[in-house]
Amino acid sequence: MTEDFIGFFTAHTILGIPLANWVLAFLAATLSYLLTTTAIRFVFRKVQARASAGNGHLTYMASEVLAATSTTLLLLASILVGIGLLDLPERWLGRVSSLWFVVAALQVGLWTNRALALGLHRYFSRHNATGTFQASALATLSLWGVKVLLWAVILLAMLSNLGVNITAFVASLGVGGIAVALAVQNILGDVFASLSIAVDKPFEVGDFIVVGTLAGTVEHVGLKTTRIRSLGGEQIVMANADMIGSTIQNYKRLQERRVVFEFRLTYECTSEQIRQITQRVENIIKNEKQARFDRCHFRSFGESALEFETVYIVLDASYNVYMDVQQRINLAIMEAVAELDATFAFPARTVHVASLPEPSAQPARTQQPSRAQHA
Repeated sequence: MTEDFIGFFTAHTILGIPLANWVLAFLAATLSYLLTTTAIRFVFRKVQARASAGNGHLTYMASEVLAATSTTLLLLASILVGIGLLDLPERWLGRVSSLWFVVAALQVGLWTNRALALGLHRYFSRHNATGTFQASALATLSLWGVKVLLWAVILLAMLSNLGVNITAFVASLGVGGIAVALAVQNILGDVFASLSIAVDKPFEVGDFIVVGTLAGTVEHVGLKTTRIRSLGGEQIVMANADMIGSTIQNYKRLQERRVVFEFRLTYECTSEQIRQITQRVENIIKNEKQARFDRCHFRSFGESALEFETVYIVLDASYNVYMDVQQRINLAIMEAVAELDATFAFPARTVHVASLPEPSAQPARTQQPSRAQHA
Protein backbone atom coordinates (compact mmCIF):
# COMPACT_ATOMS: atom_id res chain seq x y z
CA MET A 1 0.00 0.00 0.00
CA THR A 2 2.76 2.40 0.98
CA GLU A 3 4.80 1.38 -2.06
CA ASP A 4 1.83 2.05 -4.31
CA PHE A 5 1.31 5.43 -2.73
CA ILE A 6 4.96 6.40 -3.18
CA GLY A 7 4.95 4.95 -6.68
CA PHE A 8 1.96 7.15 -7.57
CA PHE A 9 3.89 10.31 -6.70
CA THR A 10 7.04 9.16 -8.47
CA ALA A 11 5.38 7.83 -11.56
CA HIS A 12 3.10 10.75 -12.35
CA THR A 13 4.66 13.96 -13.62
CA ILE A 14 3.55 17.56 -14.21
CA LEU A 15 5.47 19.50 -16.86
CA GLY A 16 7.99 16.66 -16.85
CA ILE A 17 8.63 16.93 -13.11
CA PRO A 18 7.56 14.13 -10.73
CA LEU A 19 4.57 14.86 -8.54
CA ALA A 20 6.65 14.12 -5.46
CA ASN A 21 8.93 17.04 -6.29
CA TRP A 22 5.90 19.32 -6.60
CA VAL A 23 4.68 18.25 -3.16
CA LEU A 24 8.17 18.80 -1.71
CA ALA A 25 8.30 22.26 -3.29
CA PHE A 26 4.86 23.15 -1.90
CA LEU A 27 5.87 22.03 1.60
CA ALA A 28 9.12 23.99 1.38
CA ALA A 29 7.29 27.13 0.23
CA THR A 30 4.71 26.81 3.02
CA LEU A 31 7.36 26.22 5.67
CA SER A 32 9.46 29.08 4.36
CA TYR A 33 6.51 31.46 4.47
CA LEU A 34 5.53 30.46 8.00
CA LEU A 35 9.09 30.74 9.32
CA THR A 36 9.70 34.08 7.64
CA THR A 37 6.47 35.69 8.81
CA THR A 38 6.95 34.34 12.33
CA ALA A 39 10.51 35.64 12.51
CA ILE A 40 9.52 39.10 11.24
CA ARG A 41 6.61 39.32 13.69
CA PHE A 42 8.90 38.31 16.54
CA VAL A 43 11.49 40.93 15.65
CA PHE A 44 8.78 43.55 15.07
CA ARG A 45 7.26 42.96 18.52
CA LYS A 46 10.66 43.18 20.20
CA VAL A 47 11.56 46.39 18.41
CA GLN A 48 8.10 47.88 19.02
CA ALA A 49 8.38 47.08 22.72
CA ARG A 50 11.73 48.86 22.92
CA ALA A 51 10.28 51.83 21.01
CA SER A 52 7.30 52.02 23.38
CA ALA A 53 9.69 52.06 26.33
CA GLY A 54 11.30 55.21 24.91
CA ASN A 55 14.65 53.74 23.88
CA GLY A 56 15.39 56.21 21.10
CA HIS A 57 14.18 57.41 17.77
CA LEU A 58 16.16 54.81 15.83
CA THR A 59 14.23 52.01 17.51
CA TYR A 60 10.97 53.69 16.57
CA MET A 61 12.14 54.07 12.97
CA ALA A 62 13.18 50.40 12.87
CA SER A 63 9.72 49.31 14.02
CA GLU A 64 8.03 51.53 11.43
CA VAL A 65 10.31 50.25 8.68
CA LEU A 66 9.57 46.63 9.59
CA ALA A 67 5.85 47.45 9.50
CA ALA A 68 6.29 48.17 5.78
CA THR A 69 7.08 44.51 5.07
CA SER A 70 4.75 43.22 2.36
CA THR A 71 3.14 39.82 3.03
CA THR A 72 2.50 39.48 -0.70
CA LEU A 73 6.21 39.77 -1.46
CA LEU A 74 6.99 37.31 1.35
CA LEU A 75 4.56 34.86 -0.22
CA LEU A 76 6.19 35.32 -3.63
CA ALA A 77 9.63 34.79 -2.11
CA SER A 78 8.42 31.59 -0.41
CA ILE A 79 7.01 30.34 -3.71
CA LEU A 80 10.36 31.03 -5.36
CA VAL A 81 12.07 28.99 -2.62
CA GLY A 82 9.83 26.05 -3.43
CA ILE A 83 10.35 26.47 -7.18
CA GLY A 84 14.09 26.43 -6.58
CA LEU A 85 13.81 22.82 -5.41
CA LEU A 86 12.33 21.74 -8.74
CA ASP A 87 14.47 20.42 -11.55
CA LEU A 88 13.60 23.20 -13.99
CA PRO A 89 15.02 23.70 -17.50
CA GLU A 90 17.91 26.10 -17.87
CA ARG A 91 15.82 28.89 -19.37
CA TRP A 92 13.38 28.80 -16.44
CA LEU A 93 16.19 28.96 -13.89
CA GLY A 94 17.30 32.33 -15.32
CA ARG A 95 13.78 33.70 -15.07
CA VAL A 96 13.43 32.52 -11.48
CA SER A 97 16.70 34.25 -10.66
CA SER A 98 15.37 37.48 -12.21
CA LEU A 99 12.15 37.15 -10.20
CA TRP A 100 14.24 36.81 -7.03
CA PHE A 101 15.87 40.15 -7.81
CA VAL A 102 12.49 41.82 -8.54
CA VAL A 103 10.97 40.61 -5.25
CA ALA A 104 14.02 41.63 -3.23
CA ALA A 105 14.23 45.04 -4.97
CA LEU A 106 10.56 45.79 -4.32
CA GLN A 107 10.80 44.89 -0.65
CA VAL A 108 13.98 46.91 -0.16
CA GLY A 109 12.23 49.77 -1.95
CA LEU A 110 9.30 49.62 0.47
CA TRP A 111 11.63 49.65 3.48
CA THR A 112 13.72 52.49 2.07
CA ASN A 113 10.61 54.48 1.15
CA ARG A 114 9.30 54.27 4.71
CA ALA A 115 12.71 55.14 6.18
CA LEU A 116 13.10 58.20 3.95
CA ALA A 117 9.59 59.41 4.80
CA LEU A 118 10.26 59.09 8.53
CA GLY A 119 13.66 60.75 8.22
CA LEU A 120 12.31 63.76 6.33
CA HIS A 121 9.38 63.99 8.73
CA ARG A 122 11.78 64.16 11.68
CA TYR A 123 14.07 66.63 9.92
CA PHE A 124 11.32 69.13 9.11
CA SER A 125 9.80 68.73 12.58
CA ARG A 126 13.11 69.57 14.25
CA HIS A 127 13.71 72.59 12.01
CA ASN A 128 10.20 73.98 12.43
CA ALA A 129 9.74 76.85 14.88
CA THR A 130 6.83 75.12 16.65
CA GLY A 131 8.54 71.74 16.80
CA THR A 132 5.75 70.04 14.87
CA PHE A 133 5.60 68.76 11.33
CA GLN A 134 3.75 70.91 8.81
CA ALA A 135 3.17 69.78 5.24
CA SER A 136 4.92 72.79 3.75
CA ALA A 137 5.79 73.08 0.09
CA LEU A 138 9.47 72.26 0.74
CA ALA A 139 8.58 69.15 2.78
CA THR A 140 6.08 67.93 0.19
CA LEU A 141 8.40 68.62 -2.72
CA SER A 142 11.39 67.01 -1.00
CA LEU A 143 9.47 63.87 -0.10
CA TRP A 144 7.98 63.64 -3.56
CA GLY A 145 11.36 64.11 -5.26
CA VAL A 146 13.11 61.52 -3.06
CA LYS A 147 10.40 58.94 -3.68
CA VAL A 148 10.45 59.50 -7.44
CA LEU A 149 14.23 59.14 -7.49
CA LEU A 150 14.13 55.99 -5.35
CA TRP A 151 11.54 54.16 -7.42
CA ALA A 152 13.12 55.31 -10.68
CA VAL A 153 16.42 53.71 -9.60
CA ILE A 154 14.64 50.53 -8.52
CA LEU A 155 12.69 50.34 -11.78
CA LEU A 156 15.82 50.80 -13.88
CA ALA A 157 17.66 48.16 -11.84
CA MET A 158 14.84 45.65 -12.32
CA LEU A 159 14.65 46.34 -16.06
CA SER A 160 18.39 45.94 -16.39
CA ASN A 161 18.24 42.62 -14.52
CA LEU A 162 15.48 41.44 -16.84
CA GLY A 163 17.68 42.16 -19.86
CA VAL A 164 16.17 45.44 -21.02
CA ASN A 165 18.58 47.94 -22.62
CA ILE A 166 18.12 50.79 -20.15
CA THR A 167 20.47 53.13 -22.08
CA ALA A 168 17.98 53.50 -24.90
CA PHE A 169 15.16 53.58 -22.37
CA VAL A 170 16.73 56.46 -20.43
CA ALA A 171 17.40 58.34 -23.69
CA SER A 172 13.76 57.99 -24.73
CA LEU A 173 12.66 59.15 -21.29
CA GLY A 174 14.84 62.24 -21.69
CA VAL A 175 13.23 63.18 -24.99
CA GLY A 176 9.79 62.50 -23.59
CA GLY A 177 10.62 64.52 -20.49
CA ILE A 178 11.51 67.56 -22.59
CA ALA A 179 8.20 67.29 -24.46
CA VAL A 180 6.26 66.96 -21.21
CA ALA A 181 8.13 69.90 -19.67
CA LEU A 182 7.20 72.14 -22.60
CA ALA A 183 3.56 71.04 -22.32
CA VAL A 184 3.29 71.71 -18.59
CA GLN A 185 5.63 74.68 -18.26
CA ASN A 186 3.00 76.72 -16.41
CA ILE A 187 2.58 73.96 -13.85
CA LEU A 188 6.34 73.61 -13.51
CA GLY A 189 6.57 77.38 -13.01
CA ASP A 190 4.19 77.11 -10.06
CA VAL A 191 6.13 74.11 -8.68
CA PHE A 192 9.44 75.98 -8.77
CA ALA A 193 7.69 79.02 -7.30
CA SER A 194 6.55 76.85 -4.38
CA LEU A 195 10.16 75.74 -3.92
CA SER A 196 11.20 79.40 -3.87
CA ILE A 197 8.55 80.13 -1.24
CA ALA A 198 9.74 77.19 0.84
CA VAL A 199 13.41 78.22 0.70
CA ASP A 200 13.09 82.01 0.91
CA LYS A 201 10.04 81.94 3.25
CA PRO A 202 8.40 85.30 2.47
CA PHE A 203 5.44 83.90 4.42
CA GLU A 204 4.43 80.74 6.22
CA VAL A 205 1.21 79.01 7.20
CA GLY A 206 -0.61 81.19 9.73
CA ASP A 207 0.81 84.53 8.54
CA PHE A 208 -1.54 87.40 7.70
CA ILE A 209 -0.48 88.81 4.33
CA VAL A 210 -1.64 91.36 1.78
CA VAL A 211 -1.06 90.65 -1.91
CA GLY A 212 -2.29 93.51 -4.08
CA THR A 213 -5.96 93.95 -3.19
CA LEU A 214 -6.18 90.55 -1.46
CA ALA A 215 -5.69 90.15 2.28
CA GLY A 216 -6.03 87.15 4.57
CA THR A 217 -4.36 84.40 6.58
CA VAL A 218 -2.27 81.74 4.80
CA GLU A 219 -3.84 78.30 5.32
CA HIS A 220 -1.85 76.07 2.98
CA VAL A 221 1.14 76.36 0.64
CA GLY A 222 0.95 73.62 -1.99
CA LEU A 223 3.00 72.66 -5.01
CA LYS A 224 0.87 74.73 -7.39
CA THR A 225 -1.33 77.08 -5.34
CA THR A 226 -1.46 78.90 -2.04
CA ARG A 227 -4.73 79.05 -0.11
CA ILE A 228 -5.60 82.21 1.83
CA ARG A 229 -8.54 82.72 4.18
CA SER A 230 -9.76 86.29 3.64
CA LEU A 231 -11.24 88.58 6.28
CA GLY A 232 -14.66 88.01 4.71
CA GLY A 233 -14.38 84.27 5.38
CA GLU A 234 -14.02 82.97 1.83
CA GLN A 235 -10.97 80.99 0.70
CA ILE A 236 -8.74 82.57 -1.94
CA VAL A 237 -6.70 80.20 -4.12
CA MET A 238 -3.74 81.89 -5.83
CA ALA A 239 -1.08 80.43 -8.12
CA ASN A 240 2.39 80.33 -6.56
CA ALA A 241 3.96 82.00 -9.60
CA ASP A 242 1.57 84.93 -9.21
CA MET A 243 2.41 85.14 -5.50
CA ILE A 244 6.14 85.37 -6.20
CA GLY A 245 5.59 87.98 -8.92
CA SER A 246 3.62 90.28 -6.58
CA THR A 247 4.58 92.51 -3.68
CA ILE A 248 3.70 90.73 -0.43
CA GLN A 249 3.07 92.54 2.85
CA ASN A 250 3.50 90.18 5.81
CA TYR A 251 1.79 91.59 8.90
CA LYS A 252 2.49 88.50 11.02
CA ARG A 253 6.10 89.63 11.36
CA LEU A 254 5.08 93.15 12.33
CA GLN A 255 6.50 93.87 15.79
CA GLU A 256 5.35 97.48 16.17
CA ARG A 257 3.03 99.71 14.19
CA ARG A 258 4.08 103.27 13.26
CA VAL A 259 1.10 105.61 13.01
CA VAL A 260 1.01 109.04 11.34
CA PHE A 261 -2.16 111.09 11.60
CA GLU A 262 -3.13 114.71 10.99
CA PHE A 263 -5.68 117.19 12.29
CA ARG A 264 -6.48 120.81 11.38
CA LEU A 265 -7.53 123.87 13.36
CA THR A 266 -8.96 127.14 12.15
CA TYR A 267 -6.89 130.29 11.62
CA GLU A 268 -8.56 131.89 14.65
CA CYS A 269 -6.10 129.97 16.89
CA THR A 270 -3.43 132.02 18.63
CA SER A 271 0.20 131.03 18.87
CA GLU A 272 -0.26 130.22 22.55
CA GLN A 273 -3.13 127.88 21.77
CA ILE A 274 -0.98 126.14 19.16
CA ARG A 275 1.81 125.60 21.71
CA GLN A 276 -0.63 124.17 24.22
CA ILE A 277 -2.27 121.91 21.64
CA THR A 278 1.02 120.24 20.69
CA GLN A 279 1.91 119.83 24.37
CA ARG A 280 -1.50 118.35 25.15
CA VAL A 281 -1.23 115.83 22.30
CA GLU A 282 2.20 114.77 23.53
CA ASN A 283 0.89 114.20 27.07
CA ILE A 284 -2.15 112.29 25.75
CA ILE A 285 0.01 109.82 23.81
CA LYS A 286 2.55 109.46 26.61
CA ASN A 287 -0.26 108.43 28.97
CA GLU A 288 -1.14 105.54 26.68
CA LYS A 289 0.46 102.32 27.98
CA GLN A 290 0.41 100.65 24.57
CA ALA A 291 1.88 103.60 22.65
CA ARG A 292 5.23 105.36 22.43
CA PHE A 293 5.28 109.06 21.52
CA ASP A 294 7.48 110.17 18.64
CA ARG A 295 6.58 113.76 17.72
CA CYS A 296 3.80 116.30 17.28
CA HIS A 297 4.32 119.47 15.20
CA PHE A 298 2.46 122.42 13.80
CA ARG A 299 3.36 121.42 10.28
CA SER A 300 2.19 124.10 7.89
CA PHE A 301 -0.26 126.81 6.93
CA GLY A 302 -2.86 125.14 4.79
CA GLU A 303 -5.22 126.76 2.34
CA SER A 304 -8.05 126.81 4.87
CA ALA A 305 -6.55 125.59 8.15
CA LEU A 306 -3.52 125.24 10.41
CA GLU A 307 -2.18 121.72 9.85
CA PHE A 308 -0.72 119.49 12.62
CA GLU A 309 1.10 116.18 12.15
CA THR A 310 1.55 113.58 14.90
CA VAL A 311 3.62 110.37 14.91
CA TYR A 312 3.55 107.61 17.51
CA ILE A 313 4.31 103.88 17.77
CA VAL A 314 1.79 101.24 18.83
CA LEU A 315 3.64 98.60 20.85
CA ASP A 316 1.25 95.82 19.80
CA ALA A 317 1.03 94.65 16.17
CA SER A 318 -2.67 93.81 16.44
CA TYR A 319 -4.88 95.99 14.25
CA ASN A 320 -7.67 96.00 16.85
CA VAL A 321 -5.28 97.29 19.52
CA TYR A 322 -4.13 100.04 17.15
CA MET A 323 -7.73 101.15 16.49
CA ASP A 324 -8.53 101.19 20.22
CA VAL A 325 -5.49 103.35 20.94
CA GLN A 326 -6.26 105.72 18.05
CA GLN A 327 -9.84 106.10 19.20
CA ARG A 328 -8.80 107.06 22.75
CA ILE A 329 -6.29 109.57 21.37
CA ASN A 330 -8.88 111.11 19.03
CA LEU A 331 -11.41 111.56 21.85
CA ALA A 332 -8.78 113.07 24.15
CA ILE A 333 -7.69 115.53 21.41
CA MET A 334 -11.31 116.59 20.90
CA GLU A 335 -11.64 117.31 24.64
CA ALA A 336 -8.35 119.22 24.69
CA VAL A 337 -9.35 121.37 21.71
CA ALA A 338 -12.68 122.17 23.37
CA GLU A 339 -10.96 123.13 26.65
CA LEU A 340 -8.65 125.55 24.81
CA ASP A 341 -11.59 127.19 22.98
CA ALA A 342 -10.14 126.20 19.63
CA THR A 343 -12.07 124.88 16.65
CA PHE A 344 -11.42 122.10 14.22
CA ALA A 345 -11.29 123.28 10.63
CA PHE A 346 -13.22 121.86 7.77
CA PRO A 347 -12.39 122.24 4.08
CA ALA A 348 -13.32 125.74 2.93
CA ARG A 349 -12.22 128.29 0.36
CA THR A 350 -12.66 132.07 0.46
CA VAL A 351 -12.83 133.92 -2.84
CA HIS A 352 -11.83 137.61 -2.78
CA VAL A 353 -13.29 139.61 -5.67
CA ALA A 354 -11.09 142.60 -6.53
CA SER A 355 -13.68 144.39 -8.66
CA LEU A 356 -17.00 143.86 -10.31
CA PRO A 357 -17.77 144.87 -13.91
CA GLU A 358 -19.82 148.07 -14.25
CA PRO A 359 -23.44 147.55 -15.25
CA SER A 360 -23.82 148.12 -18.99
CA ALA A 361 -26.51 150.40 -20.54
CA GLN A 362 -29.74 148.79 -21.42
CA PRO A 363 -29.93 148.01 -25.13
CA ALA A 364 -32.30 150.15 -27.20
CA ARG A 365 -35.58 148.70 -28.07
CA THR A 366 -35.81 147.27 -31.48
CA GLN A 367 -38.43 149.06 -33.50
CA GLN A 368 -41.22 146.91 -34.73
CA PRO A 369 -41.47 146.85 -38.52
CA SER A 370 -44.46 148.70 -39.95
CA ARG A 371 -47.25 147.07 -41.79
CA ALA A 372 -46.12 148.77 -44.93
CA GLN A 373 -42.80 147.14 -44.66
CA HIS A 374 -44.51 143.83 -44.20
CA ALA A 375 -46.57 144.54 -47.23
